Amino acid sequence: MAEQVMIEAETRTGAGTGAARAVRRAGKVPGILYGAKEPPVTIALDPRAVLRELHRGGWRSRIYELRLDGAGTRALIRDVQFHPVTDAPRHVDFQRLVAGQKVRLAVDVVFTNEGASPGLKRGGVLNVVRHSVEVYCDPDQVPAHFEADLSGLDINHTVRWSNLRGTEGTRPIIADRDFVVASVAPPTKMVEVAAEATAATPGATPTPAAQGSAAAAGPAKKE
Repeated sequence: MAEQVMIEAETRTGAGTGAARAVRRAGKVPGILYGAKEPPVTIALDPRAVLRELHRGGWRSRIYELRLDGAGTRALIRDVQFHPVTDAPRHVDFQRLVAGQKVRLAVDVVFTNEGASPGLKRGGVLNVVRHSVEVYCDPDQVPAHFEADLSGLDINHTVRWSNLRGTEGTRPIIADRDFVVASVAPPTKMVEVAAEATAATPGATPTPAAQGSAAAAGPAKKE
């Protein structure tokens, strides 16, 4: 299950661009808490607390106990706006959570046992299609992450949604297929060798890998 982290906040007066600028001048990060059929509340946060969570990673699926004027509210960080030059957080959106009411969120995928993958041992490259997967789940069953076990994965093999561990109690947003999360691609050198072997054999039909390599190399020079 996802860990629950406490983060302090305080209510602030006013809304809009002017009020947000005043909060930033005071050294805080403006934000808003909304959802659960309650009125939105404008808040201010310590920038150090915000940066700490952003640098940890996985904040999109982390449950927070937002301590607001002495009261605790469970919430998710829904969006963070960053300064275009400094990348400093400029605004944070929190969504209240209600037990039993499913929420949509992105859960990170953690890849394990890379050393036990025959394909990676032979020089294959792990091609990650999705670093996280969006799912629906109950706030009380938010997973810390999904695990993709690479044991036994050979070249051209894939990891799909059905192969992930820790998905109990969740439902993927993509529901019409068993989508790919990652695959082991052939090493570049293997593709080059296949192209050379095909070129050296008269009348041979180029393999898809060889064709791709030849296309990347460009047209042959005329002598």
